[in-house]
Amino acid sequence: MAESVKSAERALRIIELLTNDGALDFPDICTLLNLPKSSAHSLLATMRDMGFVHLDETSRLYTLGPRLWEAGQAYIEQQDIARLAEPFMRRVRDELGETVQLAILDGMENVYVGKLETDHALQLVSRLGSRLPAYATGLGKALLAELADDEVLRRLDGVELRQFTATTITDRSKLIAELARIRRRGYSTDTGEYTAGVYCVAAPIYGPTGVVAAMSVSIPDVRVTTLVRRHAAQMVTAETRALSAQLGRPSVMST
Repeated sequence: MAESVKSAERALRIIELLTNDGALDFPDICTLLNLPKSSAHSLLATMRDMGFVHLDETSRLYTLGPRLWEAGQAYIEQQDIARLAEPFMRRVRDELGETVQLAILDGMENVYVGKLETDHALQLVSRLGSRLPAYATGLGKALLAELADDEVLRRLDGVELRQFTATTITDRSKLIAELARIRRRGYSTDTGEYTAGVYCVAAPIYGPTGVVAAMSVSIPDVRVTTLVRRHAAQMVTAETRALSAQLGRPSVMST
């Protein structure tokens, strides 16, 4: 087993041990996990520096650190977000009569975790669990706009910006400029950038620790007017702000 893989396995075993057994001192951790003291000391020091374990200087006992609490909170938010978002999504769907979707960001892809269909015969075809390139969708751009430009560029390293339609953004500098515009106005749009003939408006949803998802409404171009665009932006931003407030962090982005 490669040393890096072995270290990762040992770190996860320490987390699992502290989760099940609570506070433990250094000798107990080494004994219970059969770890060499030299490597255990370095590993625990790294985990402590990164906030994954905490060492009480008085008792010399190790416990789980704050970074694991944050990860747990993020996991809970992601598990609950589809259920919590449903009434807010329904209001948008019922008001506009169009398909409403919910997604989270995974690297440079948005993953669909919620969807409410429209009754129209002409509607968006998509499914829960599917992934699309974030740079080419309204939901994805709303989520990417929550990252710093340096982080977006880091995630883009080695990623080909494929052109799916005539309006797909395939230039990194243009994408960064588009994300800046999204941050300023508080919502993103998709002018058929992944699926030709579909207009989309999306806005981020915030939890206590930051953005947790984004909500969008998708409208076929044949039903899009200036009034519809304006109304869609107002509905999506209003409902995402309301949901963010319920989750504990009202949106601070301006429209």
